[in-house]
Amino acid sequence: MAIAAMLSVQLSNALSVPIINQVGPAGTAWLRMCFGVVFLWLIARPALRSLRKKDIPALLVLGVVTGFMTTFFLAAVDRIPLGTAVAIEFLGPLTVAGIMSKQRKALLWPLLALIGVVLLTEPWHGTIDLAGVGFSIAAGTCWGLYNVFTQHVGNRFSGISGLSLTIPVAAIATLPVGLPQVIGGEFTWWVLPAAAGIALITPVIAFGLEMLALRRMTHTAFGTLLSIEPAFGILIGLLVLAQTPTLVQLAGIALVVLAGAAAQRGGRRTTEPVATTDLPASTAKETR
Repeated sequence: MAIAAMLSVQLSNALSVPIINQVGPAGTAWLRMCFGVVFLWLIARPALRSLRKKDIPALLVLGVVTGFMTTFFLAAVDRIPLGTAVAIEFLGPLTVAGIMSKQRKALLWPLLALIGVVLLTEPWHGTIDLAGVGFSIAAGTCWGLYNVFTQHVGNRFSGISGLSLTIPVAAIATLPVGLPQVIGGEFTWWVLPAAAGIALITPVIAFGLEMLALRRMTHTAFGTLLSIEPAFGILIGLLVLAQTPTLVQLAGIALVVLAGAAAQRGGRRTTEPVATTDLPASTAKETR
């Protein structure tokens, strides 16, 4: 499920490039969130009656970081190659995996990944796009928080019912930056159906698979499994966007993947949490 989610995310990001050219990265992200809400509410209506006050902060945080994770990343893809953007963004969840690991040496792996990122960006050529790197770092910060709160929400709400609550928050949070770009962009008729199709891939399918995967895995295992996502970014960038990496950049990707793999410690959660929203009232109360 995690691998399928990673491929879906990178494919949707690559397919978003033509839309970015029309309505900007924030406009594209906002349209994807809006169509995501429509699809999710058709599939799974929000479980509003099962909400508790202590659920709301996590849902709000997850919704906000989801929306801006996509917005920042698309802004990065608009400036730097897809594989490079993914590798820089990956520093976020890898750092979270290192911090949450019980072994201090796990913090060495984000440093190794950072070396790989330097090889990817090739700053010695003097052509590095600092804004693109900055957007990727911001997206990575959101990604690290996203993983933590996705597992928390996934433990509480079964299936994709949690997504049906958080993606609307993402759409509202990104509206102030997304709507102006849509209005002021070069809007054409194909933008809406294209954005709808991409939204079905991400956030609906991809984020749903991630939430299900995180119900079965530790933060460390999931964060390190994501180490292959930069490689997927390079692959999708090559196949869809014709972005060919240099040998030095391939070496950088290898270091990032190695760092993620080396950080793996104790991959599977001992028990799969029971989502209380699907249980009878009496049983749900016992599990709390």
